[in-house]
Amino acid sequence: MIKTDILIIGAGPTGLFAVFEAGLLQLKCHLIDALPQAGGQCSEIYPKKPIYDIPGFPEVLAGDLVDNLMEQIKPFQPGFTLGERAETIEKLDDGSFIVTTNKGTQHHAPIVAIAGGLGSFEPRKPLLENLEKYEDNGVAYMIKEPEIYRGKKVLIAGGGDSALDWSIFLADVADEVTLVHRRNEFRGALDSVEKVQQLKNEGKINLITPAEVVALKGEDHLEKVTVKNTTTSEETDVEVDNFIPLFGLSPKLGPISDWGLEIEKNAIKVDNSLDYQTNIPGIYAIGDVNTYPGKLKLILCGFHEATLMCQSAYQKIFPDKKYVMKYTTVGGVTGFDGSKKEAPKAVVKAID
Repeated sequence: MIKTDILIIGAGPTGLFAVFEAGLLQLKCHLIDALPQAGGQCSEIYPKKPIYDIPGFPEVLAGDLVDNLMEQIKPFQPGFTLGERAETIEKLDDGSFIVTTNKGTQHHAPIVAIAGGLGSFEPRKPLLENLEKYEDNGVAYMIKEPEIYRGKKVLIAGGGDSALDWSIFLADVADEVTLVHRRNEFRGALDSVEKVQQLKNEGKINLITPAEVVALKGEDHLEKVTVKNTTTSEETDVEVDNFIPLFGLSPKLGPISDWGLEIEKNAIKVDNSLDYQTNIPGIYAIGDVNTYPGKLKLILCGFHEATLMCQSAYQKIFPDKKYVMKYTTVGGVTGFDGSKKEAPKAVVKAID
């Protein structure tokens, strides 16, 4: 059983910044995310895309923003349960909660903050017969441990940043990498497109376009995929050990929609006049996952909501304590790891 002060469901930018604000109040946080790494969409979908509306940053790449947030919260030593989806919630007699993931990991906390962005991301799966038969038997929708593909024949399908970047990465790991896309053109960062072109010219990536995977073959484990040329309709069997369709992620509230929360247009209603709490005391919703009059789905709005949520959570956890806010410019930042960041002390000295 993992115990913490605030259990945050969703490790995107809003959830990560909530760790920092909670840390300033000396509250410990643990985060759950269905994705294999922190950062949400910023890490999984568009790490190389620039964001222009983060205060103080005229331009910052989404992946760099996540890296900066991870560095910012490092002193507060958050825990992570990654690659698991929050499945069920149980409210105990003392008002605290037990949240269990789809893999049975249990978390206990007096406060739950849902920061799930647009919801729990589920991979967009290709419409192929017997697809489920090969899931975890050669078919995967995310790459969690690249080393398992060492020495293997891997076929990746997709035309975005994720497909390009993983093809490039696995070219140095797998024995053979094949990239299939239904168009000749790719939608991704220019340097990634050019790198794939270079690796193709060097014979390190097999590129098949315009084409799509139309069938999977194999007894107990995936052995071949059938690739169809979308121009000529010619079909070819390609021997593979692994097939990884990277067609993006589809956002859904998932099991959270069954928790008794008030839902409106696939988002969680909150009280924005006070602290972004839901209709269940002790459960908050911050960031893109919530809705209220005038709601804007912006990262900077999520940061604001996370800040007020943490203040409210502190009062719930310590109802008899009065927190006196101190600006970080004055009080600095004291981490759970013993670190301390603060401005240089002013020197009092007479001038002759």
